[in-house]
Amino acid sequence: MKETFVIHPNYSEFKTPLKEVLNRFSEVGEYMVKGDRNTIKKMEIDGTIFSVKKFKTPNVFQSLVYRFLRKSKARRSFEYADRLISLGVGTPHPVAYLERFSFGLKDSYYICLHMDYDFDFRTLNHNPKWPNRNEILKQFAAFTFQLHEKGILFLDHSPGNTLINEVGEKQYEFYLIDLNRMRFRSLNFQQRMRNFRRMWLSKTMINVMAPVYAELQGTPEDKTHLWMSYYSRKFQTKINSKKLRRKKRKQRSK
Repeated sequence: MKETFVIHPNYSEFKTPLKEVLNRFSEVGEYMVKGDRNTIKKMEIDGTIFSVKKFKTPNVFQSLVYRFLRKSKARRSFEYADRLISLGVGTPHPVAYLERFSFGLKDSYYICLHMDYDFDFRTLNHNPKWPNRNEILKQFAAFTFQLHEKGILFLDHSPGNTLINEVGEKQYEFYLIDLNRMRFRSLNFQQRMRNFRRMWLSKTMINVMAPVYAELQGTPEDKTHLWMSYYSRKFQTKINSKKLRRKKRKQRSK
């Protein structure tokens, strides 16, 4: 079996113990996420805490794609995190990635520094009376504008992938996670507005965020509001329709 293990130069001292941890992944560490698709564990080595993500083993076709045609999710996560940090965008610092190949890709892991955070964006979706909610939304709109200005298209720009820390009175920092789907290129207005669609923004949230983005980009507020709303509603309608179809299929199968 072929193996590729790449570690960030800043963490070279952890190379051997991290390899040992990955070899015993099922036996060590504390589960943070235990899902059908991916598993994330928190592990401590010599006082440093790491988050270790094991990606789901791909099917035969996908495993060959990752071997010969496309970088693995683990490698992309590592490289994109490093690039985000170089661009001044918050994300847990990348530490290493591991790929194991048996003809195609069999296993892959991504390791980053574990980061404690105050809440994620989902909190704002579900709690309209969250303290300073409007101020956080305004700062998030400015954060997303800066992403776009830097040519970053985060394809999984969604509530669960944005961690938030309060760093001062009404001052917030944002950190992106789950980074394996990104593009780096100049973005036009429509691409920018469409990038908000997965955030599950309510009308009230858009009313707060659209004016901030419009002012920063120098576009009319009504135009920004219109297209941010359009892409958000279109995405939500699509997802809700899928859920309804699945529910009906389950009812018919009973």
